[in-house]
Amino acid sequence: MTVKYEKEGEMHMSGGATVWFTGLSGAGKTTVCRLVEEKLASAGIPVERLDGDVVRQQLCADLGFSREDRFRNIERVAYVAKLLTRNRVIVLASFISPYRSMRDYVRREIAPFIEVYVKCSLEECIRRDGKGLYRKAINGEIAHFTGISDPYEEPEQPELVVDTERETEDASATKVVEYLVARGYIHEHF
Repeated sequence: MTVKYEKEGEMHMSGGATVWFTGLSGAGKTTVCRLVEEKLASAGIPVERLDGDVVRQQLCADLGFSREDRFRNIERVAYVAKLLTRNRVIVLASFISPYRSMRDYVRREIAPFIEVYVKCSLEECIRRDGKGLYRKAINGEIAHFTGISDPYEEPEQPELVVDTERETEDASATKVVEYLVARGYIHEHF
């Protein structure tokens, strides 16, 4: 499927898009992303998932969690997502990406770009903390931890909000797929 979109005053043709999932650690970004990936892949739609934890182990293993390193991490991911998107792939990027300026940078670099805010309260993310990261951050064992010792700047105008505290992860994934269908990024008869 070919989709028209505009960037920097030019008309482009693409069947790809980058869907950028942002939210606190534990909000459900990766889970929702995986479910969307499964739905798209089962329909034969070219899809790639870029997950923050996996990228950190491979492409960005040399980076820490300072503000500067986080930006560098996102720059690298944006480059990969941009290449995939322009080659007609739906990219599902799951990154905390805590700063608005970070996400604005990605929005400028990639078109079409769809920001999905995976909304979940800090209290609920702490309650879900299966890896014990929040506990360690609260105890001062982890520096620069988003939501505890570093800020998370909520998106001001995301294309889509999924609230994993109030809806199931499958319902959230379905909302993302429905958004992609409604905007013409994937076939209507999905």
